[in-house]
Amino acid sequence: MGTALTGGVEPSPGRTARAMQPSRNKVRFVLGSTPLEISLDDPCLTLLDYLRNQACLTGTKEGCAEGDCGACTVLIAELYDNSLKYTVANACILLLGMVDGKQVLTVEHLASDTLHPAQQAMIDHHGSQCGFCTPGFVMSIAALQLDEHHGDSIQTPGRDQIDQHLAGNLCRCTGYGPIIDAARQACTQPLPDYWPHQQTAVQSILGQWQKQDETLHVECESGLFAAPRTEAELATYLSDQHSPPTLLAGATDIGLWITKQGRQLTTLLYLGQISSLKTVNRREDELEIGAAVSLQRAAPELTRLSPDLGLLLRRFGARQVRSQGTIGGNIANGSPIGDLPPTLIALGATLRIGCANGQREIPLEDFFIDYGQQDLADNEYVASVVLPARPQPHFWCSKIAKRFDQDISAVLGAFSLTLVDGFVHNARFCFGGMATTPRRARRCEAAVEGRRLDEDTLAEAQNALLQDFDPIADLRASARYRRTVAANLLDKYFRFLNVTDVPSVYEFSSPQAFTHV
Repeated sequence: MGTALTGGVEPSPGRTARAMQPSRNKVRFVLGSTPLEISLDDPCLTLLDYLRNQACLTGTKEGCAEGDCGACTVLIAELYDNSLKYTVANACILLLGMVDGKQVLTVEHLASDTLHPAQQAMIDHHGSQCGFCTPGFVMSIAALQLDEHHGDSIQTPGRDQIDQHLAGNLCRCTGYGPIIDAARQACTQPLPDYWPHQQTAVQSILGQWQKQDETLHVECESGLFAAPRTEAELATYLSDQHSPPTLLAGATDIGLWITKQGRQLTTLLYLGQISSLKTVNRREDELEIGAAVSLQRAAPELTRLSPDLGLLLRRFGARQVRSQGTIGGNIANGSPIGDLPPTLIALGATLRIGCANGQREIPLEDFFIDYGQQDLADNEYVASVVLPARPQPHFWCSKIAKRFDQDISAVLGAFSLTLVDGFVHNARFCFGGMATTPRRARRCEAAVEGRRLDEDTLAEAQNALLQDFDPIADLRASARYRRTVAANLLDKYFRFLNVTDVPSVYEFSSPQAFTHV
């Protein structure tokens, strides 16, 4: 779930950069319906700390401080094409500077003369027990209600859709049944009467701010927070630095550096204001996804390539995480257990890397050099990833984790090949969790190249796979477990292709989980 678009090396204190465009030194956003300008004394200040300690809006709770429990869920509205688009976010790992030019809604902003339908439904169905998690659930239900309203049309969500929206909110009293009933009821109700009027007012404010085209550039004793508005400006910032700054996109990793590791990042460059990095371009033969495109926004495009990618993104993390975490961040942080890189490598993705002198393009698999080491110079940034635009009928991927939702992979396997007259060509098998980087299984690929997908080929490929990796043992899985799972994923891929009746000692109870029998 990473969002650091460099290796995350902190600069030395006191280093600054100059803004290339007209700039301002205060964070500007709408809180509820009130426009604010806030002086930023610490570039690492989280939205949650601001809400609770400075704005005194204590309905937003801190449960985990790492984006897992959902007690701090808020709504963020951003202006796209003169229309407000709402997303849910974890305020505990969202930095205050990231909401510049946006609207923030907390549980205190939902009620007017009457309760919001999400609040009333929670009361009607006795959805609150100890109450600590309740504000977060209310905000997620309010977001679901917004998703189900299209003009005057109201759609009633199914159970699976409700589960997906609530997966990022934990109730330690285990009271999910009434909460699910509350979500179902809330979505049958119209939006509050005040909602359209508030939207109109907020759209006008955000629209005026957008026209001013100012770069947020805040220098303080603790460091610098800047949000360049173009790639050219970003490249200039990078060229001006004596040491690499921390590039910030969704903060789903960087937020934990701050809240869990106590790191003070003194120079932060936020990429969320650069429109070219938030663009999805579909051409005849290629799909290009900007590095700052959120996982949630990229999901429909990637699902068109393969339904398995849609299911994988569904399991990436909660909706709060997917709405903030980015495509480029999950690649650029170089995690060996990042979920996207193995799948994109199997699809033959290339990476476009930008700097002041233009762009260069490399195969994605060449970007990962070693653990924590990527092919990215100090003055470079990940610009976009490029994929084939057509659906991939012989692509399949599977994530193995202890939990279905909100869990890091123990092993992830991604497989792609071309079949010509029943013979294999262009095999690309890539794994996460099996090495210090996402890595292709080259010996395994060679074992199937030019062969038919029969039982003998599978046996040779599984033996070759054992030679491809020497996985570590850790808290998520033992080395033996990882080897066994990798071999079984290959077995499952053969049967997915429906070209052989290879016997198996494993019974698969769902598309993403298996049970030994």
